[in-house]
Amino acid sequence: MLDLHRYRALTFDCYGTLIDWERGILAFVEPWLAARGAPHEPERILATFSEVETVRQQEDPAAPYPVILERCFHDICARLGVPSDSASARAFGASVGDWPPFPDTPAAMAMFHGRFVTGIVSNVDDASLARSIAAIGTAPDFTVTAQQIRSYKPARPHFDRMLEVLAGRGIGRHEVLHVAQSLFHDIAPCRALGIACCWVNRHAHRGGQGATPEAHAVPDHSVTSLAELVALARIQTD
Repeated sequence: MLDLHRYRALTFDCYGTLIDWERGILAFVEPWLAARGAPHEPERILATFSEVETVRQQEDPAAPYPVILERCFHDICARLGVPSDSASARAFGASVGDWPPFPDTPAAMAMFHGRFVTGIVSNVDDASLARSIAAIGTAPDFTVTAQQIRSYKPARPHFDRMLEVLAGRGIGRHEVLHVAQSLFHDIAPCRALGIACCWVNRHAHRGGQGATPEAHAVPDHSVTSLAELVALARIQTD
């Protein structure tokens, strides 16, 4: 049983957890491919994205996320046998702020705000994240981004910085619960670092890996939505 009384801080992955990045990716790539006579199944597009994104992040961890996405766009097109162009790649790189929140995200973040110290720990740039936070409607108490630390999860610098920020607020490692959808990017490094983690299994009702690389990490806790976590928090804190 997840006992939220144990924690003073809730930290969140953003894309895949708070923001429906798969819907955002497909909203750009699917019609672009279809307009060029090369439609592909959504799962094929997302699986290809998951493969190329990790490679691009690991080979150049100092690159801003929009640049990573530009490179990914060219890679996806090459793998799917469609010529790409620089203008479309740049537009895809700039599309992060248009990716929509999951329906349960705004209410969840509003509910958690003030009850816990909240943070977002994300593999994007500050400007893109700011647009996503505006769409969510409630700002966290702090953010950690790839731009700030010139590194991409699952490497540990995000989590080291997160713990450093929380320590400055008098919150220890054992008082933090990290909430994330990606076993690969978040749950595995949290388990390695001794940070309690809750897996938001957004694919529970449809299966597949989507845009996230496969991993076999075992979370401390799991839910199928943020709404489920909110319901549990209300029971325990009201």
